[in-house]
Order: sequence, then structure tokens, then C-alpha cells
Amino acid sequence: MPVNPMNRREFVQKSAVTGAAVAVAGAAGSGTAEAAAGHPGHAPEKTPRTWSFSILGTTDLHSHVFDWDYYTDAAYKDGKGNSVGVARVATLVKQQRAAKGEHRVLLVDAGDIIQGTSLAYYFARVDPITGTQGGKGPKHPMAVAMNHMRYDAAALGNHEFNYGIEVLRKFEQQCHFPLLGANALDAKTLRPAFPPYTVKKIRVPGAPDIKVGILGLTNPGIALWDKDNVSGRMVFPGLVEQAKKYVPRLRALGCDVVFLTDHSGLDGSTSYGDALPYVENASNLVAEQVPGIDAILVGHTHVEVPSYTVENAETGEDVLLSEPYCWGYRLTVFDFELELHHGRWKVTGKKAQTLNPNTVDEDPEIIELLKADHDLVVKYVNTAVGTCTQDLSAAESCWKDVPIMDFIHEVQMRTVAAGLPAADAALPLISVAAPFSRTADIPAGDVTIRDIAGLYIYDNTLYGKKLTGAQLRDYLEYAAKYYHQVPAGTAADTATLTNANSFWDYMYDTAAGVSYDIDIAQAEGSRIKNLSHGGAPVADDQVFVVAVNNYRANGGSGYPHIAAADIAYSSTNEIRQLMIDYVTSKGALDPADFAVTNWKLTQSGTSVF
Repeated sequence: MPVNPMNRREFVQKSAVTGAAVAVAGAAGSGTAEAAAGHPGHAPEKTPRTWSFSILGTTDLHSHVFDWDYYTDAAYKDGKGNSVGVARVATLVKQQRAAKGEHRVLLVDAGDIIQGTSLAYYFARVDPITGTQGGKGPKHPMAVAMNHMRYDAAALGNHEFNYGIEVLRKFEQQCHFPLLGANALDAKTLRPAFPPYTVKKIRVPGAPDIKVGILGLTNPGIALWDKDNVSGRMVFPGLVEQAKKYVPRLRALGCDVVFLTDHSGLDGSTSYGDALPYVENASNLVAEQVPGIDAILVGHTHVEVPSYTVENAETGEDVLLSEPYCWGYRLTVFDFELELHHGRWKVTGKKAQTLNPNTVDEDPEIIELLKADHDLVVKYVNTAVGTCTQDLSAAESCWKDVPIMDFIHEVQMRTVAAGLPAADAALPLISVAAPFSRTADIPAGDVTIRDIAGLYIYDNTLYGKKLTGAQLRDYLEYAAKYYHQVPAGTAADTATLTNANSFWDYMYDTAAGVSYDIDIAQAEGSRIKNLSHGGAPVADDQVFVVAVNNYRANGGSGYPHIAAADIAYSSTNEIRQLMIDYVTSKGALDPADFAVTNWKLTQSGTSVF
């Protein structure tokens, strides 16, 4: 899921992790393209001995085209003064090309392009780019924008697979640049399902071209997070394993510079535990363990790392890494200096920095190209689907059982209950869900699509899985590590209480259908108290059906037991749409229909809030 939505991991110290090697096929799918030609005019009389060029990088754009928040129906605003959207980034790109020369600038993305905003949802589900009833679909706004900006390559992100492979393939067709994924393999042939790399040529008048090999790597977690879409069709081995195969190949092709674009963080961490044999955030490990890499554009973890250096263990050479945050918050600029030695270019210097687009205006050409699409989505998200009897806020949802979260639980349990087979219909039913957005608010009065989308910001689908009482307790204990330990007699401060263990809000599940206390005075693993169902203590062997989203059901965030649990129900309908349908069918959203306070925080038995 991740991972806006996916911006909740911290950058931590390097660690070394190794994975199993995976053999794949040869150069299938590799691409070659050329950068724009050099300056017009006569070639210089002397062969230049030095040259410079830049690679610009974005990542985790999540279909942010304009500086707009569809959930608030207003210009994007945060406490740090950031702007969002490729329309502003495009202006920075134009400035870089003007200052350095069109022929000296490449533009690359590190993935998560087609999911994350209402605009993304609209062109995947409402007016899909794949078309409906045999008709031709529209062009994806991100393809239009990125083609206009003249991207040279993009890595596949895990969220590229959220809407299914058909939507991804249509987006790929619409792009004028390759979507790279050296570790996205056909499940049957183990050959690359997408181009592993592309080779670009920087023209140097009077001297050999500079050949730049760009290798793309995606996240192994796709196998878990989008299991329903990829199982039996694609497999995703580790980044280190595939980089060891393709970096030497790029060098053998005569590449003077090898540049990686990784949809994988740089701290060696993994959110899914041992559910996969491959590391989730492996960019630092790639740099350390695979010789021959000059620089890596990092993505996935939604942090800003302007410049970071890893020494390769074999060569002692420094590998330069940079991650430009997400959503178009930043643009990374890699600058390379090269010298010509015996007819071959050698990198003699490199540096990286991030630029903030909030200082420039949106590109007027992108506005002209995509304003009509944007206006369609604004109209769609402002469609009223019902009313609400009172204001429902998520501001305290991370430490209190609030009615707006019970709305999610109610829809999940009603849907699963209606779809259970007869053999499971008598089992007790509960729901688990996370507080994705503390700023979500459903106002009293008209309820619009954007109100509900602002509460449920992911395109998750719904499962019903079976857990025993003992497994449920383990599950809730795992969730409770979200809280820092606060001894009895010490005041709990909501500003510092949550997100212990780099456990972000989207990873923290609350439960409905059972009652329990979370004793934050206790050590992790001993916090769930008074777990009961129907007024009776939950027995270890009691079997529950748990309504849960597909991300968590398939192992997302590393919760125990749930990925291996038996399936009682599954659906391809998005939970967000089920919530919209609930309000539409009832006409009014009334917390009196579903709000129940069934969990609370305590300190040695005393309620905290």
C-alpha cells in the first residue's frame, strides 16, 4: 500500500541484507534511445576532453498533475509550504534544460505514477483509459503530462499494479518513454515482463557520445500487496539479485554511466517481515553489493534525501543516491562531470541536490493540455451522494474510538456478512481498519464523493479471513506497538504517543465487533486487556471472520497470521466505493446506526482519554 498515503516511513541507518539469486532471461525488452542533438553550428576544432550532463529525477508522483487537493477541493496546502504536481515540476525541468542545454539533460522517474488521487481513480475506474464496452478510452493525464515533459524513462512502482495489469499495459502504451522493471518477470518464463533498461546517448560535438544506461527496478512487495492482480502472472525477485545481472550487461554494452531508478527505499528495511525473501527498501544494498553503479534515483518511502553516498564493498567507489520526496514536492538534480580517456568517457565528479517547485508557476502548456480533465474530476468528486446528521472528524482517530472509523467498520462488516457462504455465516464477524488520514472530515449536511475519498484514500478491496481468538489477540498486540510506552502516573501526550517503531498511521489497525483495552503502560506484547465478544472473554480457539482490506490480508505491514488465514470472502469492489454506495442507498449517514465505543487506551486499567 503504501505504500500516501505512503509517506510514513523514517530514514534509518544502513543495514546489509542478502536475498536469494533469481536467474532470468537475457536482454529481452531492452530499449535504446537518443537524447536531443547538440548545439547547432560547426563542430569544435579540438575534441573536448571534458563534458557534463544532468539527470533530473522525480518519484511517487501518485497522479498529482496540478497543485490541487481533490479531497479539500482547494489548492494544496500544508504546514511546510510545499506544492504538489508535475505542472510545477515541469517549469523547473524547463529551467534546467535552458540553463544546461537540451542535449545535456535527461529526465527519469522512480515509480508510483498512476494511483493516489481522485484524478487517478477517475481514469482507472470512472472513465477508464482501457475504454468501456469496446470503445476507446481517454489518455491518462499522467501520460499526457510526462510525454509533454519528455521523460526518458520511469521505473515501475508497486502502485502501478493497483488497478490491474490491463490498466498498467494501456498506460504503458500511452507513454512515449519506457516503463522499466528488471525484476518484474513473467511468472511462466521468468523473462522480463517490461524492459529492464534503456540506453540514452548524450551527443558531444567532435567526440564520442556519452552512453548512459538506465536500469529500472521495482518493489518485491508487489507480490504481496497486489497478489490478486499479479499472482500466477508476474513474479518480483530482489533488487540486488537483478542488478547483479543487468549492471554488468550495461557496462558490456559500452555504457559510460550506469544509473539506476529504484522504486525501493534506501535503508534496508522491510515492512512485510519474512513473508518474502527479498528486501523492500534495498537501494542502499544495491549500491553496496553491486559494482559498477554511478548513481541511484530512490523512491517508494516518501522522504526527502537530497544526497546520500554508499561505498561499494567490492570496488570502494562511491555510489550517489537521492530521493526527491513524493507528489512532486521536490525535483532531484544529479550533475555528472566526465573526462575523455583513450576514447572512453569516465565519470570524474558527481553531486546531487533537490529543488523545491513551490518557487515557480505551473507550466502553462500542461494547464492547457489537462485543465479539462482536471475539471471533470473536480465535478465528479463534488457530487453529493447523501447527507450526514452531524460532523464526523478523524482528528482523534489514532487514539480514540471515533464514529468516523466506525463508518468504515460498518460498511466492511455489512458487505462481508452479505457475501459469506452458509458454512461461515454463523461465525462471529469483526472488522479491522486503519486511520488513513487524521485530517479527514465528513461534514454535517451534504456528503460528497470527495468527503468519503478523503477518509478512505486507498483503492483497497475487501476480504473476509478467519482468525482464531489467539491469533486475533496476536494481531491486536502487533497493532498496539504503534503506541509509545507511557508509565502509569505519566500524562500521555498525543503529540508524541503514536508512531512508535516507525509504525505509521496507515499501518495501525483498530477493530470493531470485539471490545478491548490497550494498556500503554505495559511493554509491547502485553498490552491487550479485556478482549471480549458479546460480553464474554474471547477464547483462544474461537473462530472469527475478520473483514479486512486486501493490502493487509495479503501481508501488508507484516501483521501476524492474516496472510496465511483461510479466506471466507473476497471481492474486487473498492472499499471506498462500498462506502459511497452505503451512503447513497441509505440517503443519510447517521452515527446512531453504527457508532459503538468498543476500544480505549488505558494505563494500568485507568482510561487515558
